[in-house]
Amino acid sequence: MAVVRDLSVLLRFEGFRRLLAVRLLSQGADGVYQVALAAYVVFSPEKQTSAAAVASAMAVLLLPYSLVGPFAGVLLDRWRRRQVLLFGSLLRALLACVTAVLILSPAPDWLFYVSALCVTAVNRFVLSGLSAALPRVVDADRLVLANSLSPTAGTLAATAGGGLAFAVRLVVADSDAAVVLVGAGLYLCAALASLSMARELLGPDRPLAREQIGTALTDTARDLAAGVRHLAAPQRREAAWALAAMSLMRFCYGALLVMLLMLCRYALTSTTDDGLTLLGLALGVSGAGFFAAAVVTPWAAGRLGPGRWIVVCAGSAALLEPAFGLPFATAPLLAAAFVLGLTTQGAKIATDTIVQSSVEDGFRGRIFSVYDVLFNVFFVGAAAVAALMLPPDGRSVPLVITIAAIYATVAVTMTRFGRQ
Repeated sequence: MAVVRDLSVLLRFEGFRRLLAVRLLSQGADGVYQVALAAYVVFSPEKQTSAAAVASAMAVLLLPYSLVGPFAGVLLDRWRRRQVLLFGSLLRALLACVTAVLILSPAPDWLFYVSALCVTAVNRFVLSGLSAALPRVVDADRLVLANSLSPTAGTLAATAGGGLAFAVRLVVADSDAAVVLVGAGLYLCAALASLSMARELLGPDRPLAREQIGTALTDTARDLAAGVRHLAAPQRREAAWALAAMSLMRFCYGALLVMLLMLCRYALTSTTDDGLTLLGLALGVSGAGFFAAAVVTPWAAGRLGPGRWIVVCAGSAALLEPAFGLPFATAPLLAAAFVLGLTTQGAKIATDTIVQSSVEDGFRGRIFSVYDVLFNVFFVGAAAVAALMLPPDGRSVPLVITIAAIYATVAVTMTRFGRQ
Protein backbone atom coordinates (compact mmCIF):
# COMPACT_ATOMS: atom_id res chain seq x y z
CA MET A 1 0.00 0.00 0.00
CA ALA A 2 1.48 3.32 -1.08
CA VAL A 3 0.66 5.18 2.11
CA VAL A 4 2.43 2.54 4.21
CA ARG A 5 5.49 2.76 1.97
CA ASP A 6 5.49 6.56 2.17
CA LEU A 7 5.18 6.47 5.95
CA SER A 8 8.07 4.02 6.20
CA VAL A 9 10.22 6.48 4.22
CA LEU A 10 9.40 9.34 6.59
CA LEU A 11 9.92 7.21 9.69
CA ARG A 12 13.57 6.84 8.74
CA PHE A 13 13.99 10.43 9.94
CA GLU A 14 14.48 10.21 13.69
CA GLY A 15 13.30 13.77 14.30
CA PHE A 16 10.13 13.12 12.32
CA ARG A 17 9.38 9.97 14.33
CA ARG A 18 9.64 11.82 17.60
CA LEU A 19 7.67 14.84 16.44
CA LEU A 20 4.98 12.52 15.09
CA ALA A 21 4.76 10.76 18.47
CA VAL A 22 4.11 14.11 20.16
CA ARG A 23 1.46 14.97 17.57
CA LEU A 24 -0.33 11.63 17.92
CA LEU A 25 -0.47 11.78 21.70
CA SER A 26 -1.42 15.45 21.72
CA GLN A 27 -4.20 15.21 19.16
CA GLY A 28 -5.41 11.92 20.61
CA ALA A 29 -5.88 13.79 23.89
CA ASP A 30 -7.67 16.56 21.97
CA GLY A 31 -10.14 14.00 20.62
CA VAL A 32 -10.85 12.67 24.10
CA TYR A 33 -11.27 16.16 25.54
CA GLN A 34 -13.50 17.43 22.72
CA VAL A 35 -15.86 14.46 22.95
CA ALA A 36 -16.14 15.05 26.69
CA LEU A 37 -17.01 18.71 26.04
CA ALA A 38 -19.59 17.80 23.39
CA ALA A 39 -21.19 15.20 25.64
CA TYR A 40 -21.38 17.64 28.55
CA VAL A 41 -22.58 20.69 26.60
CA VAL A 42 -24.78 19.17 23.86
CA PHE A 43 -25.89 15.70 24.92
CA SER A 44 -26.52 16.03 28.64
CA PRO A 45 -30.13 14.84 29.16
CA GLU A 46 -30.91 17.78 31.43
CA LYS A 47 -29.81 20.32 28.81
CA GLN A 48 -32.15 21.40 25.98
CA THR A 49 -29.41 22.46 23.60
CA SER A 50 -30.12 24.78 20.66
CA ALA A 51 -27.98 25.79 17.68
CA ALA A 52 -27.59 29.20 19.30
CA ALA A 53 -26.23 27.56 22.47
CA VAL A 54 -23.71 25.57 20.42
CA ALA A 55 -22.65 28.73 18.58
CA SER A 56 -22.29 30.60 21.86
CA ALA A 57 -20.11 27.84 23.29
CA MET A 58 -17.87 27.92 20.21
CA ALA A 59 -17.57 31.70 20.46
CA VAL A 60 -16.62 31.55 24.13
CA LEU A 61 -13.99 28.89 23.46
CA LEU A 62 -12.43 30.27 20.29
CA LEU A 63 -12.90 34.01 19.85
CA PRO A 64 -10.82 35.21 22.83
CA TYR A 65 -7.85 33.23 21.58
CA SER A 66 -8.35 34.68 18.11
CA LEU A 67 -7.60 38.13 19.51
CA VAL A 68 -4.21 37.11 20.91
CA GLY A 69 -3.27 34.35 18.47
CA PRO A 70 -0.98 36.44 16.24
CA PHE A 71 1.01 37.57 19.28
CA ALA A 72 1.42 33.94 20.27
CA GLY A 73 2.78 33.26 16.78
CA VAL A 74 5.50 35.85 17.17
CA LEU A 75 6.46 34.32 20.51
CA LEU A 76 6.55 30.95 18.77
CA ASP A 77 9.26 32.36 16.50
CA ARG A 78 11.23 33.55 19.56
CA TRP A 79 10.95 30.51 21.85
CA ARG A 80 12.37 27.06 21.39
CA ARG A 81 9.56 25.11 19.77
CA ARG A 82 10.50 21.96 21.70
CA GLN A 83 9.90 23.87 24.92
CA VAL A 84 6.55 25.08 23.64
CA LEU A 85 5.48 21.47 23.06
CA LEU A 86 6.73 20.40 26.50
CA PHE A 87 5.25 23.13 28.68
CA GLY A 88 2.13 23.47 26.54
CA SER A 89 1.32 19.78 27.06
CA LEU A 90 1.99 19.99 30.80
CA LEU A 91 -0.27 23.02 31.11
CA ARG A 92 -3.07 21.31 29.19
CA ALA A 93 -2.83 18.27 31.47
CA LEU A 94 -3.25 20.50 34.52
CA LEU A 95 -6.13 22.48 33.00
CA ALA A 96 -7.93 19.30 31.93
CA CYS A 97 -7.82 18.11 35.54
CA VAL A 98 -9.41 21.41 36.55
CA THR A 99 -12.15 20.84 33.96
CA ALA A 100 -12.89 17.41 35.42
CA VAL A 101 -13.26 18.88 38.91
CA LEU A 102 -15.64 21.54 37.60
CA ILE A 103 -17.81 18.92 35.87
CA LEU A 104 -18.20 17.05 39.16
CA SER A 105 -18.81 20.16 41.26
CA PRO A 106 -21.86 22.48 41.34
CA ALA A 107 -19.71 25.30 39.92
CA PRO A 108 -21.34 27.78 37.51
CA ASP A 109 -21.08 27.06 33.79
CA TRP A 110 -18.88 30.09 33.15
CA LEU A 111 -16.05 28.52 35.19
CA PHE A 112 -16.29 25.38 33.06
CA TYR A 113 -16.08 27.46 29.90
CA VAL A 114 -13.06 29.38 31.21
CA SER A 115 -11.15 26.17 31.87
CA ALA A 116 -12.09 24.78 28.45
CA LEU A 117 -11.09 28.08 26.86
CA CYS A 118 -7.63 27.86 28.41
CA VAL A 119 -7.13 24.30 27.14
CA THR A 120 -8.22 25.34 23.65
CA ALA A 121 -5.90 28.36 23.64
CA VAL A 122 -2.84 26.32 24.60
CA ASN A 123 -3.89 23.61 22.16
CA ARG A 124 -3.85 26.00 19.20
CA PHE A 125 -0.44 27.22 20.30
CA VAL A 126 0.92 23.66 20.32
CA LEU A 127 -0.61 22.81 16.93
CA SER A 128 1.04 25.90 15.42
CA GLY A 129 4.36 24.76 16.86
CA LEU A 130 3.93 21.28 15.38
CA SER A 131 3.23 22.70 11.92
CA ALA A 132 6.08 25.23 12.07
CA ALA A 133 8.53 22.54 13.21
CA LEU A 134 7.75 20.00 10.49
CA PRO A 135 10.22 21.37 7.88
CA ARG A 136 12.98 21.01 10.50
CA VAL A 137 12.68 17.22 10.66
CA VAL A 138 12.29 16.26 6.97
CA ASP A 139 14.10 17.35 3.82
CA ALA A 140 12.54 19.61 1.19
CA ASP A 141 11.86 16.76 -1.25
CA ARG A 142 9.60 15.01 1.27
CA LEU A 143 7.82 18.05 2.67
CA VAL A 144 4.62 17.49 0.66
CA LEU A 145 4.60 13.86 1.78
CA ALA A 146 5.12 14.86 5.40
CA ASN A 147 2.32 17.43 5.15
CA SER A 148 0.04 14.70 3.82
CA LEU A 149 0.75 12.10 6.47
CA SER A 150 1.65 13.97 9.66
CA PRO A 151 -1.41 16.25 10.12
CA THR A 152 -3.67 13.50 8.80
CA ALA A 153 -2.18 11.02 11.27
CA GLY A 154 -2.90 13.59 13.97
CA THR A 155 -6.49 13.88 12.82
CA LEU A 156 -6.85 10.10 12.86
CA ALA A 157 -5.36 10.11 16.36
CA ALA A 158 -8.00 12.66 17.39
CA THR A 159 -10.67 10.39 15.89
CA ALA A 160 -9.23 7.43 17.79
CA GLY A 161 -9.22 9.58 20.92
CA GLY A 162 -12.89 10.27 20.36
CA GLY A 163 -13.51 6.53 20.08
CA LEU A 164 -11.59 5.99 23.32
CA ALA A 165 -13.78 8.61 24.96
CA PHE A 166 -16.93 6.77 23.90
CA ALA A 167 -15.46 3.52 25.26
CA VAL A 168 -14.67 5.17 28.60
CA ARG A 169 -18.24 6.48 28.82
CA LEU A 170 -19.57 2.96 28.33
CA VAL A 171 -17.28 1.49 31.01
CA VAL A 172 -17.39 4.30 33.60
CA ALA A 173 -21.14 4.96 33.68
CA ASP A 174 -21.27 7.95 31.34
CA SER A 175 -18.83 9.97 33.43
CA ASP A 176 -17.69 13.01 31.46
CA ALA A 177 -15.19 13.81 34.22
CA ALA A 178 -13.54 10.40 33.82
CA VAL A 179 -13.22 11.01 30.08
CA VAL A 180 -11.55 14.37 30.71
CA LEU A 181 -9.03 12.74 33.09
CA VAL A 182 -8.10 10.23 30.38
CA GLY A 183 -7.37 13.20 28.12
CA ALA A 184 -5.22 14.76 30.84
CA GLY A 185 -3.19 11.55 31.02
CA LEU A 186 -2.57 11.64 27.27
CA TYR A 187 -1.49 15.30 27.46
CA LEU A 188 1.05 14.28 30.09
CA CYS A 189 2.34 11.51 27.80
CA ALA A 190 2.76 14.08 25.00
CA ALA A 191 4.89 16.22 27.31
CA LEU A 192 7.10 13.24 28.15
CA ALA A 193 7.44 12.35 24.45
CA SER A 194 8.65 15.88 23.64
CA LEU A 195 11.60 15.34 25.99
CA SER A 196 13.03 12.81 23.51
CA MET A 197 13.97 15.72 21.20
CA ALA A 198 16.86 18.13 21.72
CA ARG A 199 15.94 21.68 22.67
CA GLU A 200 17.46 23.10 19.47
CA LEU A 201 16.07 20.51 17.03
CA LEU A 202 12.84 22.30 16.11
CA GLY A 203 14.27 25.84 15.84
CA PRO A 204 13.86 28.68 15.22
CA ASP A 205 17.30 29.48 13.81
CA ARG A 206 17.68 33.09 14.82
CA PRO A 207 18.95 33.99 18.33
CA LEU A 208 16.24 34.14 20.96
CA ALA A 209 15.36 37.59 22.24
CA ARG A 210 15.64 38.40 25.96
CA GLU A 211 13.64 41.57 26.53
CA GLN A 212 11.47 43.28 29.08
CA ILE A 213 7.76 42.54 28.70
CA GLY A 214 6.91 46.02 27.36
CA THR A 215 9.63 45.85 24.73
CA ALA A 216 8.60 42.31 23.85
CA LEU A 217 4.98 43.36 23.27
CA THR A 218 6.06 46.27 21.08
CA ASP A 219 8.37 44.02 19.10
CA THR A 220 5.56 41.48 18.82
CA ALA A 221 3.29 44.00 17.11
CA ARG A 222 6.15 45.07 14.82
CA ASP A 223 7.06 41.48 13.99
CA LEU A 224 3.44 40.61 13.33
CA ALA A 225 3.20 43.42 10.80
CA ALA A 226 6.41 42.13 9.23
CA GLY A 227 4.88 38.65 9.01
CA VAL A 228 1.78 39.96 7.25
CA ARG A 229 3.98 41.92 4.80
CA HIS A 230 6.01 38.75 4.27
CA LEU A 231 2.85 36.86 3.33
CA ALA A 232 1.56 39.70 1.13
CA ALA A 233 4.69 39.82 -1.04
CA PRO A 234 4.04 39.01 -4.73
CA GLN A 235 6.15 35.84 -4.61
CA ARG A 236 3.90 34.53 -1.82
CA ARG A 237 0.58 35.43 -3.43
CA GLU A 238 -0.31 31.77 -3.87
CA ALA A 239 0.01 31.23 -0.11
CA ALA A 240 -2.32 34.15 0.61
CA TRP A 241 -4.94 32.86 -1.83
CA ALA A 242 -4.66 29.34 -0.43
CA LEU A 243 -5.21 30.66 3.12
CA ALA A 244 -8.30 32.57 1.96
CA ALA A 245 -9.71 29.48 0.24
CA MET A 246 -9.04 27.27 3.23
CA SER A 247 -10.68 29.80 5.57
CA LEU A 248 -13.89 29.68 3.51
CA MET A 249 -13.80 25.89 3.47
CA ARG A 250 -13.37 26.01 7.25
CA PHE A 251 -16.51 28.15 7.37
CA CYS A 252 -18.37 25.45 5.47
CA TYR A 253 -17.02 22.79 7.80
CA GLY A 254 -18.17 24.71 10.89
CA ALA A 255 -21.69 25.27 9.60
CA LEU A 256 -22.09 21.62 8.61
CA LEU A 257 -20.72 20.48 11.97
CA VAL A 258 -23.35 22.51 13.87
CA MET A 259 -26.05 21.05 11.62
CA LEU A 260 -24.68 17.55 12.26
CA LEU A 261 -24.78 18.10 16.03
CA MET A 262 -28.41 19.23 15.91
CA LEU A 263 -29.48 16.41 13.59
CA CYS A 264 -27.86 13.82 15.85
CA ARG A 265 -29.37 15.43 18.95
CA TYR A 266 -32.97 15.78 17.71
CA ALA A 267 -33.97 14.85 14.16
CA LEU A 268 -32.34 11.46 13.63
CA THR A 269 -32.45 9.93 17.12
CA SER A 270 -34.92 9.67 19.98
CA THR A 271 -32.54 9.63 22.98
CA THR A 272 -29.38 11.50 23.90
CA ASP A 273 -27.41 8.23 24.10
CA ASP A 274 -28.46 7.29 20.56
CA GLY A 275 -27.58 10.81 19.40
CA LEU A 276 -24.11 10.62 20.90
CA THR A 277 -23.59 7.19 19.32
CA LEU A 278 -24.62 8.48 15.88
CA LEU A 279 -22.34 11.48 16.28
CA GLY A 280 -19.45 9.17 17.12
CA LEU A 281 -20.17 7.07 14.04
CA ALA A 282 -20.33 10.17 11.82
CA LEU A 283 -17.03 11.45 13.22
CA GLY A 284 -15.47 8.03 12.62
CA VAL A 285 -16.61 8.03 8.99
CA SER A 286 -15.29 11.56 8.62
CA GLY A 287 -11.97 10.33 10.02
CA ALA A 288 -11.93 7.70 7.28
CA GLY A 289 -12.26 10.59 4.83
CA PHE A 290 -9.24 12.24 6.41
CA PHE A 291 -7.28 9.03 5.94
CA ALA A 292 -8.38 8.78 2.32
CA ALA A 293 -7.12 12.35 1.82
CA ALA A 294 -3.70 11.32 3.12
CA VAL A 295 -3.62 8.48 0.59
CA VAL A 296 -4.87 10.46 -2.41
CA THR A 297 -3.37 13.93 -1.88
CA PRO A 298 0.34 13.18 -2.48
CA TRP A 299 -0.47 11.68 -5.86
CA ALA A 300 -3.13 14.24 -6.79
CA ALA A 301 -1.14 17.29 -5.66
CA GLY A 302 1.91 15.91 -7.45
CA ARG A 303 0.00 15.56 -10.70
CA LEU A 304 -2.18 18.68 -10.50
CA GLY A 305 -0.24 20.97 -8.17
CA PRO A 306 -1.47 21.93 -4.67
CA GLY A 307 -3.54 24.87 -5.96
CA ARG A 308 -5.47 22.79 -8.49
CA TRP A 309 -6.02 20.08 -5.89
CA ILE A 310 -7.76 22.68 -3.70
CA VAL A 311 -10.01 23.42 -6.69
CA VAL A 312 -10.87 19.73 -7.04
CA CYS A 313 -11.66 19.40 -3.33
CA ALA A 314 -13.87 22.49 -3.24
CA GLY A 315 -15.65 21.58 -6.48
CA SER A 316 -16.32 18.03 -5.30
CA ALA A 317 -17.76 19.30 -2.03
CA ALA A 318 -19.98 21.76 -3.91
CA LEU A 319 -21.57 18.89 -5.82
CA LEU A 320 -21.61 16.06 -3.28
CA GLU A 321 -22.49 17.76 0.02
CA PRO A 322 -25.98 18.87 -1.11
CA ALA A 323 -26.54 15.54 -2.88
CA PHE A 324 -25.92 13.65 0.36
CA GLY A 325 -27.04 16.32 2.83
CA LEU A 326 -30.46 17.32 1.54
CA PRO A 327 -32.21 13.99 2.26
CA PHE A 328 -31.48 14.55 5.99
CA ALA A 329 -31.29 10.79 6.53
CA THR A 330 -28.74 8.71 8.40
CA ALA A 331 -27.05 6.84 5.53
CA PRO A 332 -26.61 9.88 3.23
CA LEU A 333 -25.46 11.86 6.27
CA LEU A 334 -22.63 9.40 6.84
CA ALA A 335 -21.65 9.64 3.17
CA ALA A 336 -21.61 13.43 3.48
CA ALA A 337 -19.37 13.12 6.55
CA PHE A 338 -16.87 11.08 4.53
CA VAL A 339 -16.85 13.61 1.70
CA LEU A 340 -16.44 16.45 4.18
CA GLY A 341 -13.42 14.76 5.78
CA LEU A 342 -11.81 13.94 2.43
CA THR A 343 -12.22 17.37 0.84
CA THR A 344 -11.40 19.40 3.95
CA GLN A 345 -8.25 17.49 4.78
CA GLY A 346 -7.16 17.28 1.16
CA ALA A 347 -7.39 21.06 0.81
CA LYS A 348 -5.65 21.58 4.15
CA ILE A 349 -2.70 19.39 3.19
CA ALA A 350 -2.30 21.39 -0.02
CA THR A 351 -2.59 24.70 1.86
CA ASP A 352 -0.05 23.66 4.49
CA THR A 353 2.39 22.71 1.74
CA ILE A 354 1.95 25.99 -0.11
CA VAL A 355 2.41 28.06 3.05
CA GLN A 356 5.41 26.11 4.33
CA SER A 357 7.10 26.21 0.94
CA SER A 358 6.51 29.96 0.51
CA VAL A 359 7.47 31.47 3.88
CA GLU A 360 10.87 31.58 5.52
CA ASP A 361 11.59 29.57 8.67
CA GLY A 362 11.76 32.66 10.90
CA PHE A 363 8.20 33.62 9.88
CA ARG A 364 6.49 30.22 9.95
CA GLY A 365 5.36 30.41 13.56
CA ARG A 366 3.48 33.68 13.20
CA ILE A 367 2.05 32.72 9.80
CA PHE A 368 0.65 29.48 11.16
CA SER A 369 -0.78 31.31 14.16
CA VAL A 370 -2.55 33.71 11.78
CA TYR A 371 -3.68 30.57 9.94
CA ASP A 372 -5.19 29.24 13.19
CA VAL A 373 -6.84 32.57 13.95
CA LEU A 374 -8.50 32.56 10.53
CA PHE A 375 -9.69 29.02 11.24
CA ASN A 376 -11.22 30.09 14.55
CA VAL A 377 -12.89 33.26 13.29
CA PHE A 378 -14.43 31.59 10.25
CA PHE A 379 -15.45 28.56 12.31
CA VAL A 380 -17.24 30.69 14.91
CA GLY A 381 -18.77 32.83 12.16
CA ALA A 382 -20.12 29.67 10.55
CA ALA A 383 -21.64 28.58 13.86
CA ALA A 384 -23.34 31.98 14.20
CA VAL A 385 -24.77 31.79 10.68
CA ALA A 386 -25.93 28.22 11.29
CA ALA A 387 -27.63 29.31 14.53
CA LEU A 388 -29.63 31.89 12.56
CA MET A 389 -30.60 29.51 9.76
CA LEU A 390 -31.15 26.17 11.53
CA PRO A 391 -34.58 25.18 12.86
CA PRO A 392 -34.69 23.36 16.23
CA ASP A 393 -34.33 19.90 14.69
CA GLY A 394 -31.38 20.86 12.46
CA ARG A 395 -33.00 20.40 9.03
CA SER A 396 -32.23 23.43 6.84
CA VAL A 397 -32.28 23.31 3.04
CA PRO A 398 -31.16 26.98 2.72
CA LEU A 399 -28.05 26.30 4.84
CA VAL A 400 -27.01 23.31 2.73
CA ILE A 401 -27.49 25.28 -0.50
CA THR A 402 -25.54 28.25 0.89
CA ILE A 403 -22.62 26.02 1.84
CA ALA A 404 -22.60 24.45 -1.63
CA ALA A 405 -22.50 27.93 -3.17
CA ILE A 406 -19.49 28.88 -1.03
CA TYR A 407 -17.63 25.74 -2.05
CA ALA A 408 -18.38 26.52 -5.70
CA THR A 409 -17.12 30.09 -5.26
CA VAL A 410 -13.84 28.81 -3.83
CA ALA A 411 -13.39 26.43 -6.75
CA VAL A 412 -14.09 29.09 -9.38
CA THR A 413 -11.91 31.74 -7.71
CA MET A 414 -8.92 29.42 -7.27
CA THR A 415 -9.28 28.30 -10.88
CA ARG A 416 -9.09 31.91 -12.07
CA PHE A 417 -6.06 32.57 -9.87
CA GLY A 418 -4.33 29.50 -11.30
CA ARG A 419 -4.88 30.78 -14.82
CA GLN A 420 -3.36 34.13 -13.89
